[in-house]
Amino acid sequence: MINFTKLLGGTPTVSAALEAVSKKRKSPLFISCNASSPLVVFNLTRRCNLDCRHCYLESRNINYKNELTIIQIKKVIDSLAKIDIPVLLFSGGEPLMHKEILPLIEYAKARKIRVGLSTNGTLISKALAKKLAGSGIDYVGVSIDGGKNLHDRFRKIKGAYDMAIKGIINAQEAGLKTGVRFTINRVNAPDLVSVLDLCIKEKIPRFCMYHLVYSGRGKDIADIDIDNKTRRKVVAFLVKRALEYNKKSYNLEILTVDNHADGIYIYNYLKKRNPRAAAEVLKLLKFHGGCSAGSKIVDISPAGDVFACQFWQHEAIGNIKKTDFSKIWLNKDDKSLCRLRSKSHNIKGKCGRCRYKSYCGGCRIRALVVHNDLWGEDPCCYLTENEIK
Repeated sequence: MINFTKLLGGTPTVSAALEAVSKKRKSPLFISCNASSPLVVFNLTRRCNLDCRHCYLESRNINYKNELTIIQIKKVIDSLAKIDIPVLLFSGGEPLMHKEILPLIEYAKARKIRVGLSTNGTLISKALAKKLAGSGIDYVGVSIDGGKNLHDRFRKIKGAYDMAIKGIINAQEAGLKTGVRFTINRVNAPDLVSVLDLCIKEKIPRFCMYHLVYSGRGKDIADIDIDNKTRRKVVAFLVKRALEYNKKSYNLEILTVDNHADGIYIYNYLKKRNPRAAAEVLKLLKFHGGCSAGSKIVDISPAGDVFACQFWQHEAIGNIKKTDFSKIWLNKDDKSLCRLRSKSHNIKGKCGRCRYKSYCGGCRIRALVVHNDLWGEDPCCYLTENEIK
């Protein structure tokens, strides 16, 4: 996750509430495993009331078998509390379709865990928004794919846009911190400006643009991903907007996810204009270490499988029905985890020869899909050879 607002000198808004992400404590045990206390994406259920074109879990509105029981979920939360995770993100499917979502949020909060919710927003009524606020949840992120017609096309449900916007408004009126999540592609790229304007209009404090990862149904629409020339223009535009919002003191934080080259782009941008600020940015990028899969982020599936990240659905590193989460995460004998935690020694091609490889590392899933090589170069790196040599 690259925070444009913070790196370009603005004041973080929602990120300030989630500052534990960058202040996590490291025990000698974590250090010995070359790991961190991870941000955890917990897919509580695969069921969803929508049928989105880019869903990495390929969710539908059906009952799925073999999902975790409440007792099993609570056991996982207990384990996560013991290793002091910075954030627990309840996701899906649609997490609000889980019958015990509110008690589970409360259970995690009682164990002093920061909790976020990744939702399509369509189910957030005024009554539910009040209950969510009462649960103590820290953040609610709602996915918006563009304007009304385009959003409904991507979600395959007519009226999904209106319901999502109403859900955001209901959440804000209940006092919840909210944000918009936007996965860019060639079809919805022209709507980027209008989605940003929506955030300003509705006083939504966070906009997070996701670069498309070719996982689940996302693999099926890889052909409509933006090309790297467009990607660079989009990132330059977000830099411009972030600087503009900072100057005007707008309460809107801009972030991007799933392409750490964005951080290097910002560093190079500042290096020409403010070398001192650029040096600080480079320190921060080094601290975060680029792609966090298997080192600072982890995913738990509805069936209890543990994956290196939410898009890493091809290979589980364990299952919490059989093994306690902390033992899975701290397993020094897991070869996959060991390689992921030393990515810069394993990546190849453009990623391997990049001077910033320990600050970025590329996306391993996109490399796997495009090159059939987990350690190949990320096809979505838009940096030039001169910039990386």
